[in-house]
Amino acid sequence: MENFLNNILSSIGLNDVLDILIVAFLVYKVLGFIRETRAEQLAKGIVVLVGATLLSNFFDLYTLHWLLSGVMTVGLVALVVIFQPELRRALEHLGRSRFVNIMNDIDKEDAKRMVTEMVNAVETMSASRTGALMVIEKEITLNDIVETGTVIDARISAEMIGNVFYEGAPLHDGAMIIRGSRLYAAGCVLPLTQNKELSKELGTRHRAGIGITENSDALVIIVSEETGVISMAQNGVLTRFMDGKSIEKILLDMYLQEDNKGFLTDKLSKVFRGEKDVRK
Repeated sequence: MENFLNNILSSIGLNDVLDILIVAFLVYKVLGFIRETRAEQLAKGIVVLVGATLLSNFFDLYTLHWLLSGVMTVGLVALVVIFQPELRRALEHLGRSRFVNIMNDIDKEDAKRMVTEMVNAVETMSASRTGALMVIEKEITLNDIVETGTVIDARISAEMIGNVFYEGAPLHDGAMIIRGSRLYAAGCVLPLTQNKELSKELGTRHRAGIGITENSDALVIIVSEETGVISMAQNGVLTRFMDGKSIEKILLDMYLQEDNKGFLTDKLSKVFRGEKDVRK
């Protein structure tokens, strides 16, 4: 037994270890993808289908094997169609560059001023129950979303944000896109989330805010028109009942992330783990 183990260990090279680690990582990512997209039942169905196909071939059930093989071929195309949003998000995440970040071009003092203006606007709109949907673009550009609205390209200020979302203003119903240090566009249309586990009480504004974060790395701030509750969406997760100080802390961490890039991820993960109430 000892000689057998020694022979196996002696035949394993560095490339074999690297190969195993890469495959294990890919399997781990695929399993995580299945869990995140709530596709466990679909995955079980695929396993059953593959097993039935192998058994039909083993027992020489030619007609059944031909039928199941055809279903599997068509099923691969169907999977791409069904999971198109998730696949797009995964590929965007894979190809996301960490060397080019528009946030790094913002002066520290200007970042603090912007955050102060945004927080003041959010608190004012919350007090007056003015509905708002602010999308802060990060590394994934939202040009396709910008095309659905009106380009403003204005300096960020609490007054400008308030004017855009003022009830009766032409662009108040859509989303605002903040790109870098500029209020870039308003009146934009966002994709709605397809998450069926969300509370039925959540309206279109909240569903749109969650939807854009499922397809990009954007950070979204939402103010409810009915209750004035401030919410934040990130990575498809909605956090409600936030205050100005929480918003200010997260925004400062995001804009000043060159000092400690991992701090934002830790802070956001703590915030979203600690408060996931999605009730009105």
